[in-house]
Formats: sequence, structure tokens, C-alpha cells
Amino acid sequence: MWVARRTTLRASDADREAVAERLRHACAEGRLLAEELEDRLGAVFSARTYGELDALVSDLPVGRSTGGSPAHLRAWALPALALAITLAVLMVIVVLAVVFFLTGIFAIWVVWLGVGWWAYGRRRRMHAGRYPRSIPPTANWRDDARGTFPPRLWL
Repeated sequence: MWVARRTTLRASDADREAVAERLRHACAEGRLLAEELEDRLGAVFSARTYGELDALVSDLPVGRSTGGSPAHLRAWALPALALAITLAVLMVIVVLAVVFFLTGIFAIWVVWLGVGWWAYGRRRRMHAGRYPRSIPPTANWRDDARGTFPPRLWL
């Protein structure tokens, strides 16, 4: 059985379109001039075999450059972002731990004392004006003959 060589096989429309896209990419990279691109695209769409298509791209590099393709950027951008966020969070934790161990162990009781004073002392100060603890200076101890105490305003 005889196997035909690749150069003599007929090319499909998809093969022509792939070569045309490769030529457009080469032009965008600056490897081809616009005039050369027009000439080669005309030859691509009139080519019948793989040999004719290979001749049009023989002076171009085989692989695409990896520097600016979006797929290449996505491949390393997500792990790099995750690493940067992880390092930032770890640095914040380390700084907070150092600050706590240098100052917090010795001074944390002051914080709890201040919180307690604020929570309980504040309530006492707020109600001190509303609820008098002694008899007003203008009232007598026993106001009437029955010996009852004067009414107090509790609100």
C-alpha cells in the first residue's frame, strides 16, 4: 500500500483558515508587512495542497510567542494572585502577633478594666440624674399629719 506524502495531499478550508490566522498573527507581531500579508493571504486561499501552504509559512517561527497571549497570562496570574493575598494575610498576622506579644501580655488587663468601667460606669452615670438618691432639699421629712413621705418622681 502506498502512502502519499504530506506535501501532495489536498488541504481543507479549515487548514487554509489556520494558516491565514497564523499569517495574521505574524503580521500583528511585526514579522510581516501589510503588503506581504495581503499577498500571502491571496496565495493561501488559492492553495490546493499542504505543500503550497507550508511554503507560505516556512520562513515564520513554528510556535506562537508566549509573552503576550492571554492564555499564558491566565496560567500564572491566578496562582500569583493567590500567593500575594496569602503572603499579605500572613504578614498582617505576624505583625499583630508581634505587637500583641510585645505589648498585649503586659497591658491586656488595662483594656478589660477600661471596658468594664465603660460598660458599668456609664450606666451608673446616665441614671444618676434621673433617680435622686436623697430627699430634695425643699421637702420635709414628713410632709403631712399622717406621717407619710412626700411623693418622689421616679421618672
